[in-house]
Amino acid sequence: MADQSFVTLATNDSYVKGALVLGSSLQHHRTIKKLTVLITPQVSAPMRKVLEKVFDEILLVDVLDSGDSAHLALMKRPELGVTLTKLHCWELTQYSKCVFMDADTMVLSNIDELFEKEELSAAPDPGWPDCFNSGVFVYRPSIETYNHLLQLATEKGSFDGGDQGLLNTFFSSWATTDINKHLPFIYNLSSISLYSYLPAFKAFGSNAKVVHFLGRMKPWNYTYDSKTKSIKDDTSDPTMVHPEFLNMWWHTFITNILPLLEQHGIVKDATTGVKAEEVTEAVSHMSLSAAAPTSPPSPPPAESSEERKERWEQGQADYMGADSFDNIKKKLDTYLQ
Repeated sequence: MADQSFVTLATNDSYVKGALVLGSSLQHHRTIKKLTVLITPQVSAPMRKVLEKVFDEILLVDVLDSGDSAHLALMKRPELGVTLTKLHCWELTQYSKCVFMDADTMVLSNIDELFEKEELSAAPDPGWPDCFNSGVFVYRPSIETYNHLLQLATEKGSFDGGDQGLLNTFFSSWATTDINKHLPFIYNLSSISLYSYLPAFKAFGSNAKVVHFLGRMKPWNYTYDSKTKSIKDDTSDPTMVHPEFLNMWWHTFITNILPLLEQHGIVKDATTGVKAEEVTEAVSHMSLSAAAPTSPPSPPPAESSEERKERWEQGQADYMGADSFDNIKKKLDTYLQ
């Protein structure tokens, strides 16, 4: 199906790493669709060369920034403004139908069946299920739709300052009109589900087809132990309750992507273990460390009330620690007294 493609977006070199793992995972599970990546001028020339090894088409696009600082401030995520650049995907009229996937997603099985769905098909967002999550969606490229989306962005903006708010406003009938356009959650399993509804994750998580690493902490930001082949444990991180998906991401990265980075001189010799400060700026957030004797972990830094509130708003409450039922009950008792 030469006229159908998976599409992703990388606005900088860090997200290129995610896009490369996504593309590699799609190839590993034998997709017969094209692979397309949209990039912005912030992506370096060496990383563009690596993208050519994985994707069929690399397209340079301009950054569309909502400039909506007030709405973005509500989410404490000003960087999401550039995600409006995602709207460029509707310009890919060389394709009759596409599946857009954020660069922080990874497929766990073949998902070519998604192309049987119609625009706009997406999975519910875990934070507000009457909205769809725009990390994975089926759509039909159209210059007319692209222009209408830009007009809406200009006239009304986005209720969250990013692409998800805008797309949910534009495709406002998604929640109520056609259940066939509701993708099962297994096509966009967010990391939030691991700690917001753990019983459901235990019951259905093994059926996941796409995992989505939501939140500020992305897979490439973690420290990976190349000897134990696992993410270094961080007890303050709720996703460490089930680090399987993170370890799978890194296994794909080490096996399929790291050799490409070495081939293009982006990472020198990573086979013996490389610290983040030893690699080039293109992979500055990545830490590949060989196992070494470790000192006892230092206690986590004190968390401000604002930071704690932000975790709660993102569904990242520390249910086993500071946010346990007993601690919440004590806090309520003080107010009642």
